Amino acid sequence: MRNSDEIWPLVEAHEDRFIALANRVFDTPEVAYTEVKSCAAHLEQLQAMGARITQNLADIPTAVMGEWGQGGPVIAILGEYDALPALGQEPGVAEPRPLGYAGHGCGHNLLGSAAMLAAVALRDWLAQTGTPGRVRYYGCPAEEGGAAKAFMVRAGLFEDVDAAITWHPNDYTGIMPPVALANMRIDFTFHGRAAHAAANPELGRSALDAVELMNIGVNYMREHMPDDARVHYAYLDAGGEAPNVVQSKATVRQLIRSRDNKGLRDLVARVRKIGDGAALMTETRVEARVVSAVSSMLSSPVLEALMEAHILAFGGPEFDAADRAFAAEIQRTLTEAHIADTFWRAGRAVDSGLALADFVVPLAQMRPAGSGSTDVADVSWAVPTVQAYVTTCALGTPFHSWQLTAQGKSPAAHKGMVHAARIMAATGRDLFAKPDVLAAAKAEHAAALAREPYICPLEPDVMPPIPR
Repeated sequence: MRNSDEIWPLVEAHEDRFIALANRVFDTPEVAYTEVKSCAAHLEQLQAMGARITQNLADIPTAVMGEWGQGGPVIAILGEYDALPALGQEPGVAEPRPLGYAGHGCGHNLLGSAAMLAAVALRDWLAQTGTPGRVRYYGCPAEEGGAAKAFMVRAGLFEDVDAAITWHPNDYTGIMPPVALANMRIDFTFHGRAAHAAANPELGRSALDAVELMNIGVNYMREHMPDDARVHYAYLDAGGEAPNVVQSKATVRQLIRSRDNKGLRDLVARVRKIGDGAALMTETRVEARVVSAVSSMLSSPVLEALMEAHILAFGGPEFDAADRAFAAEIQRTLTEAHIADTFWRAGRAVDSGLALADFVVPLAQMRPAGSGSTDVADVSWAVPTVQAYVTTCALGTPFHSWQLTAQGKSPAAHKGMVHAARIMAATGRDLFAKPDVLAAAKAEHAAALAREPYICPLEPDVMPPIPR
C-alpha cells in the first residue's frame, strides 16, 4: 500500500462499517434541520463505538456529539449529513434520472461518515498508545444554508476544544483553501393593503411592488459594491396567484455575501436601507427577519502545513479502471468549460484524457477562484481549524448537481471517503503527539483574534429555523 502510516490500519479496521453509514445516509436524504434519520444513523454508530454522547446540541434536535478518551487536549472532527432539495438522483447512472426528492449534491453523506471514521481511528490510537487526550465527533446538520455550526459556536460548544479538523469531497485532493464568504440570509416581508386591481387599484398598496422595487435597488447597488461580494434572492411568497388582487403580503429572501465579516455587516446595512426605501415608496410596511448567518474563514497556517504534509505523503486516493470508466461517462455529460475550470483552479494544464484526479494539488499552486460559504468558518474563529479536499468524483463535476449525486455511492467516492479519514486521523494523531505544534496553532489563532475579535453574525434573538 502506497505511503502507509501507522494510523491506516486503524482506519481500515472500520471502513466497511462507515461506507455502509455513508450509503444509508445517501438513501435517506434530508434537508437542513430535518435530518432525523441521518442523525439517528450517526447516533447509532456512536453508540456502537462506545462514545460518550451528547444530543440536542444548541437546542438543535439533529445535532449530536460523541467523545472518547480522557484528559489531555480535545480535538474535534466535524461531520455533516444534510442534503439539498430536489437533487435526488439514481446513483451509478451517468444521465439525469431524478428521484423527485432531496439528494446529496455536495457529498455530505460521505463527509460525516469519513469524519466519524477518523474519530474512531483516533479513539483506537489513543487507547493503544495510552496517550492522554479526547477526540470528539460533532454531527452537524444544516450546513447548506442553515448555519448550524454558527449556532453551536454561539452556544459555547467549542469553548474547551483545542483544534478542529474536517474535509470536503472534491474533484481533486489538497488542502481546502482557507477562504469562504461571510453571508447572511434575511427574509424581507412587506405588508400592504389588498384591493380590486381593476375596480379601485388606487386603494391598494402592493407588497409585491415593494419586493420588486427592492430587487431593483439591490441590482443598482451591484455596481457600487466590492467585486467579490455577492447578493442573491428568491421569492418565498409572491402574494398569491390572482393578478386581479393587489397583493397585500409578499416575501423575498436576500442572501448577502462578503469576503470578510466587516464587509458583510456594511453590505447588510445597505440592503436593509433598500428594503426600507422600497416600503417607503409603496406605502407598505417591511419586516426583516435574519434566517441564518456565517462568518468568513480564519486561516490556520500551522494546521494547514501539518495536514498538507500528510496529503503530500499519502498522495491521492487509488482508483481502478472501473472507477475511471464511470468518471469518464460522467465527464461526457459536462461541458469543456467545467473540466477546464477544475484544471485552472488546480494550477494544471488541461488533460482531456484524465477522468479522475489521483494527483495532489499543493495549496501554494491552487489559483484563487470564486468561493461559497460554510458554517465551518465560525468554528475557525472559535478554534484553529483545517480542512482537506479529497477526490470523490470525476474531474469537472459541478457540485449541487445531479452529476455529483450520481457519484455519491460509487466505489470511487468510497475510496476517497476512506482516504479522507486517513488524512484527518493522521493530522489529529500529530496534534496529540506533538504538543508544540498544537501550541503553535493556538498561539497563531490567539494572535489573529487579537487583531480582529470574533463577532458572532447571529444576534442573540435569532434562533435556528427548525421546522416545528
